[in-house]
Amino acid sequence: MTEAANSRIPTHSTTWKRVATVRRFFLTLFVVGQTVIASYFLLWILPYHGGTLVEIGLLVLFIFLYMWIAIGFWTAVYGFVLRLVGGDRQSLLRRHRGKALENTTLAKTAIVMPIYHEPVQWTLSGLKAVYRDIERTGHLDQFEFHVLSDSRDPNVWLEEQSQWYRLCQELGAEGRLFYRRRRVNLNFKSGNIADFLRRWGRRYRYMVVLDADSLLSAGTIVKMVQLMEREPNVGILQTAPTIINGESLFARVQQFANRLYSNLFATGLAAIQLGDAAFWGHNAILRVQPFMEHCGLRRLRGFGLFRGAIMSHDFVEAAYMGRAGYEVWLEPGLGHSFEESPPSISDELARDKRWSKGNLQHLWILLFGRRLRLAHRLALLNGIMAYLASPLWLAFLILTTLEAVQMTVASINYFPEGHQGLFPLWPEWRPEWALGLALSTLSLLFLPKFLAVLDAGIHGLAKNFGGLWRLLLSVLVEILVSVLLAPVRMMAHSRYVLGALLNLSLSWAGQNRTEETTWREAFMIQFPGMLVGAGWSAFAWSLDPMFFLWSLPVAVPLVLAAPTSVALSRIGLGQAFRSSGLLVIPEEIAPVDVLEDARKARALNDESSVLTAVEAAVVRPRLNRLHHTLASSHRQPVRAGLLAPLVSRLGNEGPDALSRSELSQLFSDRASLEELHRMAWRSPPDSFWGQRISGLSRADLKR
Repeated sequence: MTEAANSRIPTHSTTWKRVATVRRFFLTLFVVGQTVIASYFLLWILPYHGGTLVEIGLLVLFIFLYMWIAIGFWTAVYGFVLRLVGGDRQSLLRRHRGKALENTTLAKTAIVMPIYHEPVQWTLSGLKAVYRDIERTGHLDQFEFHVLSDSRDPNVWLEEQSQWYRLCQELGAEGRLFYRRRRVNLNFKSGNIADFLRRWGRRYRYMVVLDADSLLSAGTIVKMVQLMEREPNVGILQTAPTIINGESLFARVQQFANRLYSNLFATGLAAIQLGDAAFWGHNAILRVQPFMEHCGLRRLRGFGLFRGAIMSHDFVEAAYMGRAGYEVWLEPGLGHSFEESPPSISDELARDKRWSKGNLQHLWILLFGRRLRLAHRLALLNGIMAYLASPLWLAFLILTTLEAVQMTVASINYFPEGHQGLFPLWPEWRPEWALGLALSTLSLLFLPKFLAVLDAGIHGLAKNFGGLWRLLLSVLVEILVSVLLAPVRMMAHSRYVLGALLNLSLSWAGQNRTEETTWREAFMIQFPGMLVGAGWSAFAWSLDPMFFLWSLPVAVPLVLAAPTSVALSRIGLGQAFRSSGLLVIPEEIAPVDVLEDARKARALNDESSVLTAVEAAVVRPRLNRLHHTLASSHRQPVRAGLLAPLVSRLGNEGPDALSRSELSQLFSDRASLEELHRMAWRSPPDSFWGQRISGLSRADLKR
């Protein structure tokens, strides 16, 4: 352990806080100044110059939305400028370079992967790649791995247990790679992590958190531990994950955009936040002791949505870590940090439905959380606006339509609400100003994309994206897809926000990683938006041809939502773009060891089995003994009496005769597993279990 790790020494905190204050001041100045100018233009564009309630509503919504866009724009500009001058001198990596960092002794670190109904072999293959990569560095003795399951389906968690044990044997990782499944699923992922820390947290100084789709190279993990050792004030160190392994066209567009644009946005965001950064819940390292002491999440005590367990935990934990006096850093220079994208827009929206409810809960903490730093409150607001912006845009479009109706159908009101005086207020139209304001707003959205292209050219990175011309063409493809999906996301997020505010029930399921979207699924999901788009466009045409033209950028993508969703989910289209050199990323041109290991492991499909995981746990002797060892051995007489009828039914009729909950009870009990194995092997050949056993080969039985 280094001397710096023995105590918290605020060697750099005064400097970075002073720099952060200056940077945030100028960001505020740019954003507010630009918004004031744009709002002034809007006032003069509106026919009554803000003299009606509808126009006042338009102005208020415009201010919020324009500021939201302007913050993203200036963040990218900050990133571009900093990369142009060689990087941010305030970053942790710039403080500690060369031999001093490399020679820093590592401390005991847990690498944890919480999972919930994930594809088992696929998920553990990623963890296997991380394990192998660390093993190659010679630092394996300082790391232990934990798979933390919250899965409830017996066919899933029994498969998790068998695959985990097989992986332990393959890697020789007994005593280093652990598996634990919670019997009681409380408080989602944060509860899973909290349960692990209560039981085993004191064994470790640090904890690296991975998602089921996360991959981190050994070099990055080791460097994270070394930075934490040299910076005792840092409680959380977050990497900027890159999306990889995209197969469908949608996933490839997402990973290209992430890989190219994140160079600017992550650098700019890190420069503005500095030691007040956010935690994204994965691909990060946490200092265990302060995390356990200060980041426990109490249940919300409000009403409706704002009552109960906190669903999105990461931003809140970062805020609590900051409140305790520790720093939270985002370090974009820590490369080789990866995650994966949902394969389709339907799967992304299914994920967003969960995230939107969790992020909106943060409104309660933003308003009523005690002693939180302003920067962390703004980070919470940023997460809220990621979803609240959609219904605000929708409201803006509705008010725009009302304004058009008033000006087209209703008679001109020369004395609108709030107007006083002897002289009438004449409505004025300035279409050239409206066009200019629209173009300036679009420039805030699209200019950072071309700044990223310029950045790649300046730093000689264009060749890593297929060359300059292919890079430019790929950006145009990404812009087209973004334009087509923006109204779809707006409609979906608006529904999700409304549902969250009404506190509608929400299911929590594993994420699809590979499947394409069917036409039936696409129409079922997108039909409401398609109906709204077609109806709004038809109404706009009947109202005014010019207003109809203004409606098309929103209406057309909504009408085409279903075919767009299907086309983007197709793996064949994604691979066609890759073959033509479009939408490629550097990791596909210059492979990374941990990615190659994961791809190879996932490409090796297990031999197909005629048995489900439940059936295999009953029939196969080795698996039955494994699950028997992992099951509970404490059996009270009352519990035995309850399980006995279930054992009999399963033995006589097979797994379909029992519910998922009943199966979980049986396979969590040692005596029941032992009895089921005996019953299956004593069953007549024409019984359910007799037929399952007779269909197995000798090799299959030994697996």
